[in-house]
Amino acid sequence: MRIFYLTSPAFVLSCILGLSALTAHAGDRLLATGGVSQIEGAGGGGLTPWALIAGYGTDDQIGGSAFYTHARTQDAFELNTGGVAVGFYNRIELSVSQTKFELGNTIPHESIRLNTLGIKLRLFGDAIYEQDSWVPQVAVGALIKHNEDFDFVPQLIGAKDATGVDYYLAASKLYLDALFGRNIILGGTLIATKANQFGLLGFGGDLRDDYQIKPSYSAAVMLTDNLLLGLEYRYKPDNLSAFNENDAKDVFVTWFPHKRLSITAAAVDLGDVADKTNQTAWYLSGQFSY
Repeated sequence: MRIFYLTSPAFVLSCILGLSALTAHAGDRLLATGGVSQIEGAGGGGLTPWALIAGYGTDDQIGGSAFYTHARTQDAFELNTGGVAVGFYNRIELSVSQTKFELGNTIPHESIRLNTLGIKLRLFGDAIYEQDSWVPQVAVGALIKHNEDFDFVPQLIGAKDATGVDYYLAASKLYLDALFGRNIILGGTLIATKANQFGLLGFGGDLRDDYQIKPSYSAAVMLTDNLLLGLEYRYKPDNLSAFNENDAKDVFVTWFPHKRLSITAAAVDLGDVADKTNQTAWYLSGQFSY
């Protein structure tokens, strides 16, 4: 059984204990309004950050989430990501995650690990409670990433840096009773990035080593009181001559057996990954929120 290592068992334990200690102070927002945990750890969809703050904390509460995600493509690339996020007073979000990417039959029995520290600040708007306004909730954020295995594959194929920062501006809006009485969440995010495959193949490359602004879009609808159907599209840079990089897209279903527990299944199209073309995957993610 493969597990992820978030720097140390003591760190993971302290995060879990911290989450447990805070649960008494949070939990009043509507179901699903903290999003799920995207693969880099921020609150959002599976692929892209949203302007929504992780967890269920309101303006006078602290909320948060902990998650684990597993994905596997048809050519045996395997991704395992885990992390935690804490939202302070529906204003600031801090997150930390680690991704372990198994290289499949491209390089058997080898993997790449990517650590991500995230921060998000809600600037204005309230996606949930300002239903009489067209103004969305808007947030800015940064994802600070470090590739632990940069000297192994990324540097050999032309990546320039082991560490990079993605900066983003996100807008999200919840529409209550919008489609046949169902709630809808719409979002758009602009990401300034130099990351190759989210940073798994380092940052920058021989083709380009400057920031590019790439948009992402997402939409989700509550099919029932505890079932969310959504889709996302994330544009990505193409910095390396060694391998082509395509945009990523997914269709996901999230089930909430309890307000604090969600299980997400998704079909993901990653396009070309390293030396493999047309990589599609199923992923499964579990999240605890408060």
